[in-house]
Amino acid sequence: MRNYIIILWFVSLFSCGKAMEPFKVSSPDSDIRLEFNLDENEAPFYKVYHKDKLVIDSSGLSFDFKNQASLGAGLNVLKTETSTVNETWQMPWGEQTEVANHYNELIVYLEEATETKRKFNIHFRVFNDGLGFRYDFPEQEHLQEVIITDENTEFNLTGDHKVWWIPGDWDIYEHVYNESKLSEIDALSKRDHPNLSATHIPENAVNTPVTMKTDEALYLSFHEADLTDYSGMTLKVDKDGLGLTSELVGSERLGGKVRLAAPFKTPWRTIQIAERAGDLIESKLILNLNEPNKIGDVSYFTPMKYVGIWWEMHIGKSTWDFEATQDMTTYTQGKASSKTHGANTKNAKRYIDFASEHGIKGLLVEGWNTGWNQWLSGDREGIFDFMTSYPDYNFEEVIAYAKAKGVEIIMHHETSAAPRTYEKQMDEAYNFMKKHGINSVKTGYVGKIIPEGEYHHGQYMVNHYHKVLEEAAKKKIAINAHEPIKATGKRRTYPNAIAREGLRGQEFNAWASDGGNPTSHLSTVAFTRMLSGPIDFTPGVFNIKMDGYKENNQINTTLAHQLALYVVIYSPIQMLCDLPEHYMENGQIHPMFQFLKDVGVDWEQTKVLDGEVGDFVIIAREERETGDWFVGGITDEHARNLQLNFDFLPEGTSFQAVIYKDGPDAHWDENPTDYAIETMDITSKSTLDVHLVAGGGFAISIKKN
Repeated sequence: MRNYIIILWFVSLFSCGKAMEPFKVSSPDSDIRLEFNLDENEAPFYKVYHKDKLVIDSSGLSFDFKNQASLGAGLNVLKTETSTVNETWQMPWGEQTEVANHYNELIVYLEEATETKRKFNIHFRVFNDGLGFRYDFPEQEHLQEVIITDENTEFNLTGDHKVWWIPGDWDIYEHVYNESKLSEIDALSKRDHPNLSATHIPENAVNTPVTMKTDEALYLSFHEADLTDYSGMTLKVDKDGLGLTSELVGSERLGGKVRLAAPFKTPWRTIQIAERAGDLIESKLILNLNEPNKIGDVSYFTPMKYVGIWWEMHIGKSTWDFEATQDMTTYTQGKASSKTHGANTKNAKRYIDFASEHGIKGLLVEGWNTGWNQWLSGDREGIFDFMTSYPDYNFEEVIAYAKAKGVEIIMHHETSAAPRTYEKQMDEAYNFMKKHGINSVKTGYVGKIIPEGEYHHGQYMVNHYHKVLEEAAKKKIAINAHEPIKATGKRRTYPNAIAREGLRGQEFNAWASDGGNPTSHLSTVAFTRMLSGPIDFTPGVFNIKMDGYKENNQINTTLAHQLALYVVIYSPIQMLCDLPEHYMENGQIHPMFQFLKDVGVDWEQTKVLDGEVGDFVIIAREERETGDWFVGGITDEHARNLQLNFDFLPEGTSFQAVIYKDGPDAHWDENPTDYAIETMDITSKSTLDVHLVAGGGFAISIKKN
């Protein structure tokens, strides 16, 4: 159901190099104001104010082209248009059911004061939680096909803000987040990470979303929305250290950044603005800047929890390939620690039995199909077959067994970063999936992109990932992409885009040589990467120290912290990543496992109760249909005491809360598995004092009495 209130009027103006009054557009609540104008060179720029205080200083907007003059000076304003949109739309799955989409829009029509009269328009939309703007190039005689060498969109800041960032890597997002002043960003020092299979960092730039905090405690996050037929945007740090400029991911084959033919539109450049860190998480600005659902019904995908033959390869218990010579230890250290192929029929049935017994809907099986023995070879083009299983894996038998047990198989397609081959395979591979009742697939793109000269985040791959979504939608298949392009809200338009990786995931704890993910990792991710969309982080490790497998590795959190991630880190699919035997204690199912059985994955509403970027975060979510609430809280390496207020609960109703928390002696390193479970009756007027140990967390299940 959509309700629209639209007011539209037109203003025609002409600029001939004389100073003009700025064109202004404000948020519906008037707190955010954008001003647009031309400078003395008739070049466009904008400013942004929050409650009349300057947030973004004069920032230019221009383009450089291959074999054409740059576009961005000597312009006239032909006319402007303004409008208001106020609507509510529904998410088929997500963090909430209804989304309010309310903004004021200004469109500025620009034309060069030259003989060629090249034209482009800029659309500005200002929401209560930030703004977005995009460039629109209409069909025209003197600007047809272009190769963009640089898009020069500036974001000039008003101070040396605190920034949480990862380097502007053209190939991978799997970096540890850094915290520094804006002027101290040094992305080039992050090149050639020993645990990354592909990395390319050509500029001192950061990837988006990148989040900042001003000295006045205002939060800013910069990203993009609706990335379609364009190159991913990084943000280059200017020499003075107080500005950022768009730096598009390039293509050596193209000799530029983007090839397009007019008419075309760029992605939206977005700035989220919040007085409270948690408001960044609650914001739906990125989604609202995407087009409505264009593929229709997606009921073939149901949000779910799943287990998988996956973690055991990372810890060295088994291997992906049938010859059992290549596991993750091989990948990172040059030797194999196991001689057992993980994806065999008996093992798959073991996972199915576990999932069925505990109400877990899905099973992911990696390494079932031929090709893994060549995965690390020099020639990765077309090595995988997505319909032929290894001899010890009876595909038909596993499918039948899973169906009888009520467990859904999740397909796995590792493309070895060879998109041309995968595009040739997709139709047959997707038909094979549907024939066997499989409705979702985890795709992977490990390694440097083939063909050489292209990068994971460039236009070539943006178009590939988009084609995968479109072709999968035709077959009613949902996509969980790993080694992906960044999320930019396209799940609104293509709700078969259920999740993606796009960050330094759980597996780094198992094999990274730098100590794994720091304790502050996920309390940073919640305010950075998670702002772009759902994350397949794969939480749920109970064997925190990896006893029996990895002596020098561990999860740098407590057990209670792992439980909390099912609420804190949003995804409509949540993996219980550990081995079934690790969810046992003294021969019985572990008491803390009950929360993993109970916790929801599809939400009616979400409330961020408290948090600070990189320090801690507490989130409450109400499950769709049941009305049950779940709360998760995590902290960094610092212990802290917090008071939890339950005023988000409906008044006049009594609930039973089961609290899964750190034990009195818990510590992320010294005693990570110490836990305690407490039950209490609560109402909307209740409060609870919570102690978070270093690296700790808590999870609460709240059900009506």
